[in-house]
Amino acid sequence: MARTTKPLTNTEVQQAKPREKEYNLVDGGGLMLRVKPNGTKSWIFNYYHPHTKKRKNIGFGKYPEVTLAEAREKRLSARKLVANNIDPKYQKEQTAREQKEAMENTFGVFAEKWYQLKLKAVKKETADKAWQILDKHALPQLEATPVHQLKPKMVAFRVL
Repeated sequence: MARTTKPLTNTEVQQAKPREKEYNLVDGGGLMLRVKPNGTKSWIFNYYHPHTKKRKNIGFGKYPEVTLAEAREKRLSARKLVANNIDPKYQKEQTAREQKEAMENTFGVFAEKWYQLKLKAVKKETADKAWQILDKHALPQLEATPVHQLKPKMVAFRVL
């Protein structure tokens, strides 16, 4: 029979003091607050990997940036992923990788690469003129836009 644990309270979380060794305060359902000797408090979710059936941990962030209620919401989401045979740690890493890739592949980054190629193909004055037009009309609105989100309507602009 599964062990039942008393859920943590906000007061218990706030008043958790560091000890000589790190220790965990268990909230139940795999959620724990890990308290380190330096006073850092981190939320940890312990689960069985869906395919290997080995125990794994995933961090949800540090307390107080992530509150008890937010940690419980993240635990619920992670448990749903595990129930669907998806490793929450892998899912989190994949999402972070996609976001990083989206930020590296913005219109502004590609515009800069295009300008560097243009400098090799034409005279500097011609490349500079093209860059000025791009900088004046397109970059202010589209510089931070990921390339995969660009639509023809967004790029169509008038040069006066």
